[in-house]
Amino acid sequence: MHPVTAEVTERIVERSRDSRAAYLEEVEAARNAGPGRGKLSCANFAHAFAALPGSDKQRMRDPSAPNIAIVSAYNDMLSAHQPLERFPPIIKQAAREAGATAQYAGGVPAMCDGVTQGRPGMELSLFSRDVIAMATAVALTHDAFDAALMLGICDKIVPGLFIGSAAFGHLPVIFVPGGPMTSGASNAEKARVRALYAEGRVTREELLDSEMNSYHGPGTCTFYGTANSNQMMMEMIGLHLPGSAFVTPNTPLRDALVAAAPKRALEIRDGTNDYTPFSAVVDAKSLVNAIAGLLATGGSTNHTLHLIAMGRAAGLRLTWEDFDDLSRVTPLIARVYPNGSEDVNAFQAAGGMAFVIRQLLDAGLAHEDVRTVAGPGLRRYQTEPFLDDGRLVWREGTPASLDRDILRRADDPFQPEGGLRLLDGPLGRAVIKTSAVKPEHLTIEAPALVFEGQEALLAAHKRGELNRDFVAVVRFQGPKANGMPELHSLTPALGVQLDKGFKVALVTDGRMSGASGKVPAAIHVTPEAADGGPLAYVRDGDIIRVDARTGALDIKVAPEELMRREAARQSERSDRGYGRGLFGWMRRTAGRADAGACALFEAA
Repeated sequence: MHPVTAEVTERIVERSRDSRAAYLEEVEAARNAGPGRGKLSCANFAHAFAALPGSDKQRMRDPSAPNIAIVSAYNDMLSAHQPLERFPPIIKQAAREAGATAQYAGGVPAMCDGVTQGRPGMELSLFSRDVIAMATAVALTHDAFDAALMLGICDKIVPGLFIGSAAFGHLPVIFVPGGPMTSGASNAEKARVRALYAEGRVTREELLDSEMNSYHGPGTCTFYGTANSNQMMMEMIGLHLPGSAFVTPNTPLRDALVAAAPKRALEIRDGTNDYTPFSAVVDAKSLVNAIAGLLATGGSTNHTLHLIAMGRAAGLRLTWEDFDDLSRVTPLIARVYPNGSEDVNAFQAAGGMAFVIRQLLDAGLAHEDVRTVAGPGLRRYQTEPFLDDGRLVWREGTPASLDRDILRRADDPFQPEGGLRLLDGPLGRAVIKTSAVKPEHLTIEAPALVFEGQEALLAAHKRGELNRDFVAVVRFQGPKANGMPELHSLTPALGVQLDKGFKVALVTDGRMSGASGKVPAAIHVTPEAADGGPLAYVRDGDIIRVDARTGALDIKVAPEELMRREAARQSERSDRGYGRGLFGWMRRTAGRADAGACALFEAA
């Protein structure tokens, strides 16, 4: 085991000792209460199973007969979640074949950041994670289940399902993904057309044709954003069946993996020799494994938020320092768009998660001695699923990369450090995704151009006002201000200026998502501007330095001058940035809608 990986793991254990013990005590109390059905009165029992088919209903009269909960994020608007429509019948039939029943216990909302990007709906994106967590708990709270299957893919959905599952940590939980869509137009071509549109050199019709050739069918978007980072993490944590992440939907292999999930859930339920509850799978070691996978593959910056909240739900306290220290020793061994030119289907063909996990284990950068839903030990996840005469089997994955432009060994990486870095300085603390940034852009020092929303920056770009060196400060985009929307719509405009040879960077208390690309972006700045953070006092022309090499987020303004500006700003008591649009409506009508998001920063 690498000494830094071991040290980070141990300090998480120590930091979490009391909260983890309290969590496990609650889990054990729930387990000792016994199967839910055995405690139900006759009336409760009848309500729970009234709609089951006759044969299932008769089986459920036996309190010892196992019952599996299905919690799904299905809707037919999202390409990633549309395939989930077919899963419940497959699961129910597989459960029957194993002498059990399965019930669709509940659905959770699933919004698409791709659809809401740059729109008011994005203000509810981060907030939706906590709604999903609550909806998951509502589905399981009927207390009539021996195991649960979580059907979800995208950005906030998997973290929400995870947090909700943690409240029922005595149950075995398996995450059942849908897989990526088949590859369409190349990512390089998509990026080229977007840049041309940002410059006004192609029409909206040409842009739409390009986008529809890229996003063209059922399945997850094929770039390596938060959705596919979710799937990577579920493999690293051990909550998938091995190799489930990147098998395309509506194929015999995908259907076989779906059918295998309920059968495996029954094998690890309470009362068996292999009892493996959620709480046993999710511990400090498995979360360190998730971070290692994130760093080694250049995954989504969103998980510097989500993993902290996910850990908290299981009594585990992670910090940004944990990410930063692990990033300094975890090499980048994958390049998948936007960190490379190829998509996740090419990543899968080159060796995929089986190769990544083998490399991390061999280098001592991930813990092998963990429990997973597939059994003890993470080595199980360096295997891949196949159909052998219609029968699902697992074989060892390739020990060598089949495309060195996509995957490399840990001792021959694309870069010696991981894809994320913590920044700190007079402007606050932030994270930056470095895996897609060219070395010459890792340090940017330039005058600030201040914008109080992405719309203002895009308007300035259209007016031709950005043809210069600058650091764009886009503020009042944090969780308290407007829900912390992703600002990915800024990438084409800022990328155009970078390509012209200007020094360009972004500093924001908002998010840039897993689709963060070549523009150096200090994101998630905390404290946020709406909470009195220094970002609120930056003015046009202030010299800002974003240095991913040294971890500095600096402003060349004397501290006393910043304090003077702070006093002046406080005397104005501006309401600018508070509760705009949909987020403002939610704050007024649903109470403190920002509370769940703001809590993310307590440990960061």
